Formats: sequence, C-alpha cells, structure tokens
Amino acid sequence: MPLYEHVFLARQDLSAQQVEDLTKQYSDVITGLGGKVTKNEYWGLKSLSYRINKNRKAHMTLLNVDAPAAAVSEIERQERLSEDVLRYLTIRVEELEEGPSAMMRKSDRDRDERGDRGGRFGDRDRGDRGDRGGDRGERRPRRDEEASAGSEE
Repeated sequence: MPLYEHVFLARQDLSAQQVEDLTKQYSDVITGLGGKVTKNEYWGLKSLSYRINKNRKAHMTLLNVDAPAAAVSEIERQERLSEDVLRYLTIRVEELEEGPSAMMRKSDRDRDERGDRGGRFGDRDRGDRGDRGGDRGERRPRRDEEASAGSEE
C-alpha cells in the first residue's frame, strides 16, 4: 500500500482533548478502509505565519499513514466538511520516517540550546567596536554642504 504523511491544522479555540478526538476519528476512518496509522504526533498549538479564517494559531497534528488512496481521499473529504480543520496537507512518500519528526526534533533542539535564560540577545560578543560600527570611516559631506562649499570658493 502507498505511504503518506498527513498534517492537519485545527482551530485554536479547540481544546487538546477535542483535537485528540478528531485525530482518533480520522485514524478510525483509515483503519476502517483497510489502512493503518503508524505514527501520530501532536505538535501543539503553534503560531501561524498569517491568519487563516481569523485564527492566528492552530493545533498541528501529523499522521503517518499506510493506506489505500481511497482512505486518504475519504479523510480529506471529511476534513473539508469539518469546520474545526483549517488546512490539511497529504504527501505521498517512499518510506515513512521512524522516530520523532523534524518538528519534534526542532523543539527538543531549541530547548537544549536556550537553557534556562532563553539565549536571545544578552550573549552577543560586541568586541571593542564602541557604540556603533566602528570602522566605517569618515562621513562624506551631504549634497547641500558640497554646493555651499563650492559657492564660497
């Protein structure tokens, strides 16, 4: 059977339990049509790059699916009908990724790098540049200064 990665975004005002119920509903549809869900990852409530139907955030969930195309088209049809699902994307892959997905690895990596302080701007090495750039050189005169200097001579 073909292998798919399926991601869907659910509305921000849903609870985590409601998103879990949606995921279980879609998983049941897949198993009912002869497929199986090999991995189910809840990525959490994430900020969106732009608003979708007045939502600035969305619950994101990944499903790794081993199912016939009819099962995938059926869950996509149900997601189109559902008002709780903002977007979905299904990609056919050659093999399913084992272990945590890139989104889960990214959050683990970020947590390790930041430590307890957040590591944003306080750890920059400013060197001995002074207050600004330092090696910019002298400022060239503005055009109105050049014109006034030329008329005085």
